[in-house]
Amino acid sequence: MISSLFWIAPVAAVLALLFAWIFYKSMMKAPAGNDRMQEIAGYVKEGAMAYIKRQYSVVFKVFLVLVALLVIMAYMGVQNPFVPVAFLSGGFFSGLCGYLGMRTATNASSRTAQGASVSLNRGLKIAFRSGAVMGLIVVGFGLLDIVLWFLVLNNLVFTPENMLEGWKWAGLTFVHAGTTDHQKMIEITATMLTFGMGASTQALFARVGGGIFTKAADVGADLVGKVEAGIPEDDPRNPATIADNVGDNVGDVAGMGADLYESYAGSILATAALGAALPIIAAGDQIRAVISPMIVAAIGILLSIAGVYMVRTKEQATQKNLLNALLLGTGGSSALILVATGVIIGQSTEYYTSDEYKPTKGIAKQTQQGPATTIIEGIAVGMQSTWIPVLTIAIAIIAAYGFAGGFQNFAWGVYGIGFAAVGMLSTLGITLATDAFGPIADNAGGNAEMAHLPKEVRERTDALDMLGNTTAATGKGFAIGSAALTAMALVAAYMEEVKLWLGRLADGTAEGFKQIGDVLFYNSTVPTVIPEGLTAVNVSTANIKDFVGAYDLSLFNPLLIAGIFIGAMMAFLFSALSMKAVGRAAGSMVDEVRRQFREIPGIMEGTGKPDYARCVAISTAGAQREMMLPSLLAIAVPLVIGLTLGVPGVVGLLMGGMTAGFTLASMLNNSGGAWDNAKKFIEKGNYGGKGSQSHKAGVVGDTVGDPFKDTSGPSLNILIKLMSMVSVVMAGLTVTWSIMG
Repeated sequence: MISSLFWIAPVAAVLALLFAWIFYKSMMKAPAGNDRMQEIAGYVKEGAMAYIKRQYSVVFKVFLVLVALLVIMAYMGVQNPFVPVAFLSGGFFSGLCGYLGMRTATNASSRTAQGASVSLNRGLKIAFRSGAVMGLIVVGFGLLDIVLWFLVLNNLVFTPENMLEGWKWAGLTFVHAGTTDHQKMIEITATMLTFGMGASTQALFARVGGGIFTKAADVGADLVGKVEAGIPEDDPRNPATIADNVGDNVGDVAGMGADLYESYAGSILATAALGAALPIIAAGDQIRAVISPMIVAAIGILLSIAGVYMVRTKEQATQKNLLNALLLGTGGSSALILVATGVIIGQSTEYYTSDEYKPTKGIAKQTQQGPATTIIEGIAVGMQSTWIPVLTIAIAIIAAYGFAGGFQNFAWGVYGIGFAAVGMLSTLGITLATDAFGPIADNAGGNAEMAHLPKEVRERTDALDMLGNTTAATGKGFAIGSAALTAMALVAAYMEEVKLWLGRLADGTAEGFKQIGDVLFYNSTVPTVIPEGLTAVNVSTANIKDFVGAYDLSLFNPLLIAGIFIGAMMAFLFSALSMKAVGRAAGSMVDEVRRQFREIPGIMEGTGKPDYARCVAISTAGAQREMMLPSLLAIAVPLVIGLTLGVPGVVGLLMGGMTAGFTLASMLNNSGGAWDNAKKFIEKGNYGGKGSQSHKAGVVGDTVGDPFKDTSGPSLNILIKLMSMVSVVMAGLTVTWSIMG
């Protein structure tokens, strides 16, 4: 019997979507500005929609190939038959969240600029509540999708009749005969967990593709426009300025939305799967352990909605005042749910990337010596900044494990770690709003510059833009922190998936058992003869430590060590591929901007119109071409490692990728954010202001940091989750066909 508290989850999900619609309609009713402002916003919206349409068409083809492979694997008996449908479901909702968030952001830019012409507080409210649409869409669709899957599987698929007699359709076994109530919850949560692979795959394409697009445009606009031509940022004479503004939406809105949808759903699903596998006797306790993460997520949604209404500021606010205004909303909701990990990581990111504090001011000071020392200082700041998030995550893992009773019972400990990830993401509705706020404010500043609005309007949008840079860095820090906890829970969920497939494999053999190391795992048939030196273990009652011993998951196993090295290498190889992709795409953009300055008469005088569409097309083509290799690599490597190095290799891969990826992503995000705000600190009039040698050095540092913070860094958290999800989905293939057993 499902607890009545469960129904809080669907109600909260629907409320999230309702308030997202309310905030969207409120934003659309705000004045959109003069004709020039609306024209500029139209260019950006047109470019963003053209890009997203082309990207989704490419991703759709990839999904068709992957679905076909999953169907083949299901007929081979090494894949859950629900996986192809679940895979499409996860990808669809991830893409939908990105699309709706981007549509909102492109409509909000001119309205935020117009609001800033009235007051700073008006601009802040429009931008933030537009960002809240993204946040509430993600949590609303994410939780609603999970709840619907649970209700369908629990009430329509795993019925008493199907559990007793089994259910087969189209030659595939969906429910095995003789399924017990305890096995039912394990099967349901294991099935639900697999749709995370679809969400992760879509998110990685969105993040990598969007990151390449936006940074190719940004680098081209900065190097040629600001450094070579000496014109201001977002100057309408710069051919790449519209592409730059389009990139803010496809990278930081659509990409981040798809990314955190996957984190949010993945943390809830992994924790539910771990809850179903807990050593609980009473069936009611098992169901409560499964639905508890959904209920916590629902409470977080309600607190996020309340937090949105807390965000406001006053005129003449400093950067610190603006940060405190957003912290009132995010902290107000997070404090109520008693989760500190995300807030600590976010605040450490703020310290290392905001120009109110010493690290970013130190980078700005180094610009007086030229680009070289600027780059050295920025890299050093990023490296130094990793200690707080790493220690915070380490403490969070140990504390969550211990408080849940992990030192007495391992299964309860990993369930606690999963719950920590759910808690960290529970107020995602508002924390994602602070991240989506950034590109909206950035686009508003571009709109104000290109529409030649009064100086005080540009000053207000600059203040919001700088705040957006810090909140974006904070959001990325929050995303990578939650990814680390989610990935940790997914590693434990992977072992539960291995356990499930070992049971099926044992039942399918003539002997009725499967030997792994010195252990004979059986399910329905007890081995009649047990050779000396071997032990027999019932899969249904086996715990993680049984598998650790059987597969020798120790640091003395060369297969696991090899996996750790390959996982750590993946973080650096993936970052290198995505950075080089930005470099190649940016090279094409630089050549095009130079060509237009050279060949189109009157651009610099303002009498000739740049070919904005050509620059958008170059970024679009470059992003689609360059995103394929790093994205497909993240899918292929776990599959290859599983088939060659087996379960120990996969566990090592996931652990190596998680630790190296988390640390590297923190460094890249914070270096990039600090370089960006150091440049803006100079543009306020410090160290010579705009056009000075310090400013040019700051622009170079910002350009180096662009792929750090907007392409490679944010993509790493999806990499570690996608490798985990692929491993979970391919567990049946690994257990059945691995050449290492």
